[in-house]
Amino acid sequence: MRMNDLQKANFGKRIMSALFDNILLATLAVGIAVVLSLCLGYDAQLDRYTAILDGYEQEYGINLQIPTAEYESMSQSDKAAYDEAYAAIDAALRQDTEYTALNLRLLNLRMIILSFSLLAAVLVIEFFVPLLFGNGQTLGKKIFGIGLMHIEGIRVTGPQVFIRAVLGKFTVELMLPVYIALLTLNGGLGIVGPALLAVLGIVQIICLVITRTNAPIHDIFASTVAVDFASQRIFEDREDRDNYIKKIHAEQAARADY
Repeated sequence: MRMNDLQKANFGKRIMSALFDNILLATLAVGIAVVLSLCLGYDAQLDRYTAILDGYEQEYGINLQIPTAEYESMSQSDKAAYDEAYAAIDAALRQDTEYTALNLRLLNLRMIILSFSLLAAVLVIEFFVPLLFGNGQTLGKKIFGIGLMHIEGIRVTGPQVFIRAVLGKFTVELMLPVYIALLTLNGGLGIVGPALLAVLGIVQIICLVITRTNAPIHDIFASTVAVDFASQRIFEDREDRDNYIKKIHAEQAARADY
C-alpha cells in the first residue's frame, strides 16, 4: 500500500479514544479485582494480618505508622523509646511464623489479583470487543471513528489483535511499568526504577514520532495502524488488495492510451 493511500487517524481522536478505553479498562479491572478478592479470601487474611500488628502495637504502646512529622516533633528521649519499641516489634515479627506466612501470602495474592484483573480487563476491552466489532475497533475507537488494519492495508486478524492486546498493551505497556513501580515503592530498585520508567516513556514517544504510521509499541508488535475508518479502504486479504492495485493500474494504462 502506498503511503499516500494511508488515512491515519487524527491524533486528537486517538487520544480521546485511548482515554475512553482506559477508563473502561480501569473500571472493569477494579470490579474483577473485587470479585477475585472475595473468592480468594483476601480481606479475611488482611484482617488477621492487621490484628497481629495491632496486638504488637498495643503490647509495646506505639503506632508503627506514625507520620514522619510527628516522629520528628518528638523529644530525643521519646524518639529513643519509640525506636527501641519499634526494634522490639520488628524482632518479634521476624519470629512470628503466622505473621511471616500471612505477609508472604498477602503479597502473592496482591500480585495474582492485580495481574489477573488487568489481564482479564485487557482481553475484554482490547481483544474480545474488537473481534466483535471487527476491524480492531474498541468501544472508544468505534465512538471516534477509528479503525485498525495491518500496515499492508488488509483487515486485521484475531492473532494480530491478540498480540497487540496481550504482548503489547498488557505485558510491555501496562504490567512492566506496574511491576517496576511496585518494586521501586518496596525499595527493591531504588533510583533504577524511575530511570526504567523514564526509558519506557521515551521509547514510546520515539515510536510515535519516528515511525511512518506514528505507531505506539503495541501497534509495532502487531504490525497494525490506527486509521480513519470513514475514509480508509481496508482490504479483506492480500489477494483482494493486489487485485485492486492491478485494476487501478489497468485503468491508468487504458487512460494513458488516449
